[in-house]
Amino acid sequence: MHMRTRDGALDLLKWLALLSMLLDHLRYVGFSADWLYVPGRLAFPWFCLAMAANLARADSLKVDGRWRYLGWLLLFSALSEIPYRLFIPDPDTLNVLPTLVLGLLVARGWQQPTSVARLLSVAAALLAMLFSKYLMFGFFGVLLPLALLLVYRRPWYFSLLAGLVCLAANQWQVLYLAARVGNAAAILGLIACLIAPLLGLFLLRHAQGVKPPPMRRWAYALYPLHFLLLLAVRQVIA
Repeated sequence: MHMRTRDGALDLLKWLALLSMLLDHLRYVGFSADWLYVPGRLAFPWFCLAMAANLARADSLKVDGRWRYLGWLLLFSALSEIPYRLFIPDPDTLNVLPTLVLGLLVARGWQQPTSVARLLSVAAALLAMLFSKYLMFGFFGVLLPLALLLVYRRPWYFSLLAGLVCLAANQWQVLYLAARVGNAAAILGLIACLIAPLLGLFLLRHAQGVKPPPMRRWAYALYPLHFLLLLAVRQVIA
């Protein structure tokens, strides 16, 4: 959402989430870098936290841009699917933006007690339950923006509850099996999931003086474009 005053800490969080996602996806370029999985676990919860922060700020400033926000997410959900499938080998879920679309509807329905918002929220939650296996991060990934919105202005230790939701969203069987046999990347990845909300909230509360480049609506295009860029890199080094 575009606000009149920029929140530098929020822009920094978005840039760091984008960097985390880029590091995570470098694993599919052709390098042997399993350790990149660990910072990659921060990307999704930080994007969800940015969404929760935008919702909280819009509510406090009495700004209503939810339909525009939803429209941009829907547009780039569609535009990103082909680049996503070209880059990720044999994907078994949609790209991450449909999860964020449903998460936005669920969180907004809780925040705005109107009949339309509540109806859309219930519909989004039902879709997430019915089609969880097709959504990146599944049903709990859809709930994560709401979980972060609920703890956004609470003491820091409440963020660990959102961390449990984040951990549930990363419930890939191979991850837990790898952690059980002592795989360091898997163990650190689980820890990163648990503390990602805490780290993000700490940054939002204590980095108010920073002024990174503003991340405006053009940043939606970075999601499909980064797939195409990494695909080109993979073709070059193959």
